[in-house]
Amino acid sequence: MNTATARYAGQLRTEATHVASGNVIQTDAPTDNHGRGEAFSPTDLVSTALGSCMMTVMGIVAERHQLSLADSTFAIVKHMSAEAPRRIAQIDVTFTLPAALSPSDRALLERTARTCPVTLSLHPDIRQNVVFLYES
Repeated sequence: MNTATARYAGQLRTEATHVASGNVIQTDAPTDNHGRGEAFSPTDLVSTALGSCMMTVMGIVAERHQLSLADSTFAIVKHMSAEAPRRIAQIDVTFTLPAALSPSDRALLERTARTCPVTLSLHPDIRQNVVFLYES
């Protein structure tokens, strides 16, 4: 069974549908590559998938260990290569997690994040700069 189906919507845009849920994601080419930047670009999705995957696997481990990640956030900065071919050169992910987590819980969650499936699937030439901040 397909994971997703997609169609070209014209004007450098696509619409992808998640088969199991029916959720739709639209993409647009970025402004620096002939698009209007009115939606995630495909490379934005790849970069955001890294943070989402890391947060998801941390959430799985947090639930298993009865830890709260309530109100945790992450921010993504995607860096494209300056030279050809056009590609993602670096992804910066900054997590903000609860300050109440113990040092051992922090280590567990950080180790878990760094082994998520997207992390392990990205080409090793893509630098992954991951920062964990702990705030109340």
